[in-house]
Amino acid sequence: MKTIKQLVVTATLATAALGLTGCAGMSQQDRNTAIGAGAGAVIGGALTGGSAVGTVGGAAVGGVVGNQVGKTN
Repeated sequence: MKTIKQLVVTATLATAALGLTGCAGMSQQDRNTAIGAGAGAVIGGALTGGSAVGTVGGAAVGGVVGNQVGKTN
C-alpha cells in the first residue's frame, strides 16, 4: 500500500511540474485566469463537499475573477 501512495504522490508532482511549464508563454491576464480557476475549483469543491457541480462552478467563477484582476479599463 505504501508503494501505491508513493507512486500517486510522484505522479501528481510530475503532472504539476509539467503543467506549470505550459504557463511560460502566457500573458499575465492568462495566468491570472488559470490561477483563479484553479483556486475557485478547490474552494468550490471544499465548500460543497467535493460535488462536481460545486467544483466546476467554483472554477468558472474563479476564472472570471482571475481574468478581471489587474485590468486597467
